[in-house]
Amino acid sequence: MTEFLVRHFIKDYHKTEELNVRTQYGTLAGVVGIICNALLFAVKAAVGIAMHSISVTADAFNNLSDAASSVIGLVGVKLAGKPADKEHPFGHGRMEYITALVVSFLVIEVGLTFFKDAFSRIWNPQKLEFQFISVLILVLSIGVKLWMSLFNRKLGKRIDSKVMLATAADAVGDVITTSATVISLLFFYFTGINIDGVIGVCVSLVVIWAGIGIAKDTLKPLLGEPTSSADYEKITRFVESYDGIIGSHDLIVHNYGPGRNMASIHAEVPNDVDIEESHEIIDRIERDAISQIGVFLVIHMDPVETKNERILEIRKQVEASINEIDPDVTIHDLRVVEGKERINLIFDMVVPFAYSREEQKELERKVRSYLSERDSRYQCVITVEQSFVAQGEEG
Repeated sequence: MTEFLVRHFIKDYHKTEELNVRTQYGTLAGVVGIICNALLFAVKAAVGIAMHSISVTADAFNNLSDAASSVIGLVGVKLAGKPADKEHPFGHGRMEYITALVVSFLVIEVGLTFFKDAFSRIWNPQKLEFQFISVLILVLSIGVKLWMSLFNRKLGKRIDSKVMLATAADAVGDVITTSATVISLLFFYFTGINIDGVIGVCVSLVVIWAGIGIAKDTLKPLLGEPTSSADYEKITRFVESYDGIIGSHDLIVHNYGPGRNMASIHAEVPNDVDIEESHEIIDRIERDAISQIGVFLVIHMDPVETKNERILEIRKQVEASINEIDPDVTIHDLRVVEGKERINLIFDMVVPFAYSREEQKELERKVRSYLSERDSRYQCVITVEQSFVAQGEEG
């Protein structure tokens, strides 16, 4: 069903990196969400009123909030698809995150409202009127929500959409809440005990928790996240695939919405190659990055030694020493200044972002100690940098 909708309503659906195709995906998800949730609201509201059930009614209005969320998401996708202008030179992509945040507050508000109503129903329970047809309708709605979860998750992963993934997670929460409602009705039928208010409280808490989860997921890209493993691999492999580039480091990625990344990276080039030749390679990589991987890339060129056996051996010693202390720590930009009685080793050392100041100083002390044991003439001049790649993900 998902592929049928995609193939029939999205032109060039396979070109997910293109902005207009992303907008079509978002529009499709929004329209499907509005239609499905509006129908579920109407059916569940009728069932809830007929059975005098607060849990069913709460579940119905949760679907109504989902329909409203789909409207907001649809508007957000349209706004995010607007091209860059002089006031917003990096485009409007972050509108998608902002609308997802609005959706999360809406979900939380619905949960809080029905928490209050359900709690009062515990103290003042109303008589339920059980009907098998109503239970059957609720079971069918669970099936619809399961499909909607899979639908939004598949599309969300395909175009890397926080809104769609949040909607998928919210649909799973709806499955849980409706299932709990069905259980409460069956429990009443077989035992005569009314736990509608208790289930209503549970349903509202699940809704609130889902809203908080959506807010957390959308705040991350708004505040700034470390570079993901996928982006790290994609960008570094792309840069290092060019002849004349022997390595890279110091990758920083800034996200301006799904599929809208600006990045800076240091590319290592042999120090014996003509600077204009290396500069021409750097320019070509920057141009190609926009069209081939969709990243606006700024590259700093670092000349490194590739032939001096003495310096290459020292580099191996430094890397081996650091690897013994912490394999997650790396170095770059090593320079060697030799004197009669001392050898200055000047290099940058990249540590995980979680390292504290004290841990950084202790690491420097250990590195100096390790290297002095190998050659008492070694004197280290170390610049410590923190990695902007998610810890444990850097390749």
